[in-house]
Amino acid sequence: MARSGGPTLIGSVQRAFRLLEVVSAHENGAPAKQLARETGLPLATAYHLLRTLVHDGYVRKLDDGGFILGDKLQTLHTAGRGQALLSRVRPALAALRDEFSTAAYLTFYEDGEIRVAEIVDGPRAPRVDLWVGFEDAGHATALGKSVLRELDDESRKEYLSRHTLSDLTPRTITSPPELLRRVDSSPVAPAVTDLEEYALGTVCVAVPVYSGNMLGSLGVSLPKDRLSRLEEIRARLIPTASRVTRGLSLTK
Repeated sequence: MARSGGPTLIGSVQRAFRLLEVVSAHENGAPAKQLARETGLPLATAYHLLRTLVHDGYVRKLDDGGFILGDKLQTLHTAGRGQALLSRVRPALAALRDEFSTAAYLTFYEDGEIRVAEIVDGPRAPRVDLWVGFEDAGHATALGKSVLRELDDESRKEYLSRHTLSDLTPRTITSPPELLRRVDSSPVAPAVTDLEEYALGTVCVAVPVYSGNMLGSLGVSLPKDRLSRLEEIRARLIPTASRVTRGLSLTK
């Protein structure tokens, strides 16, 4: 029984973590017997934990019977690094939200899709109702059009060949040539706008950002009756995007 007031520890979890630590020390793999010996675990316990860790992808069993770390841990490491990068730029998005009472959005162009990475909103700055996913609505959002504006011709054609330009509102542009013409001739360049093309009653403005070589976009959404503040918001977005790009591109 645990001492009163002390932490409640789960021994099997501690043993699994200890086993992972020992496995990580053997880049070329180590057999179960050796891992059991180095962790001080009974062989049967080590076998049981290893089977579970292999099943869940945290450990991989080699053909020679040795065990090495699995791909799942690399996935967790990559995700953790991504969250660490986002934590650097959330204050910039929060500053936009607080200054203009608008929800702020950050997207990245990953594996040929435009994906939302972060939304910073609040009671006085609600996000737009994402009734259609950004992967299917890049043509109708300022965030998506900002990405399209920065892509080269081949990448644009490839993207448009895989995505139907669905008619989301009466203002949605559904012709690929017209969409690209308007993107390239944006009167607020390097920003682009969505004027009720994704959702009636909502307008958006976005500018490009980069995380290393990965293209993305930074933008805000606001009610259409505040469209008069568009130029003011655009002027604030451009230097903010530069700061976000610097924050995302740091190596440490």
